[in-house]
Amino acid sequence: MSYSARRLLVALGVFALQWLLLGRLQIYGTYPDGVMLYLTWYALHEGRQRGMLTGFGLGLAMDTVYGTWGIHMLTKTLVGFIVGTFAVEDRKPLLIQPQQAFLGGLVIALLHNGLLVILLALQTEATNSFLLYGLWLGAALYTAVVAYIASLFMQ
Repeated sequence: MSYSARRLLVALGVFALQWLLLGRLQIYGTYPDGVMLYLTWYALHEGRQRGMLTGFGLGLAMDTVYGTWGIHMLTKTLVGFIVGTFAVEDRKPLLIQPQQAFLGGLVIALLHNGLLVILLALQTEATNSFLLYGLWLGAALYTAVVAYIASLFMQ
C-alpha cells in the first residue's frame, strides 16, 4: 500500500473516531477535536500544501456531518496552512513531549476554536456566553488534554 493511501486511511479513521466517539464524549457541552490534532501533526510532517489539502478534505467531511457548510472547511484549511509553515525539514519521526503536546494543542485549539466561534456567531447570529466559555475556551482545554493523553501513547 502506498504512503498516500495509508495517510488517507488514517485520516478517514481519525474522522470516524471524531464522529463516532470523541464527538460524544461531551463535558458541559464541549468535546475535543481529534481531527484538528491529527491535522496539526500531519501538517508539521508534510508541510503547508499537503496540510491545507488535508484540512480542506477533513473540513469538508466535518461540514457534511455537522451541517456547518464551509465553516470547518475554512478553519481546518487555515490551520493546515499555518501549522504547515512550521513543518520539520527532517522526515524522521517527530518526538513530542507530553508538555509540548498540551501547550501546542492548547494554542492551536484556541486559534482554531476562536475562528470557529466567530464564524458560527456570524452565521447563526448567536450572542450567548457558551460560545465564548464552552466552545472556545472549554473545548480548547479539552482538546489540549486529549493531545497530552495521546502523546503519552505515541512515545
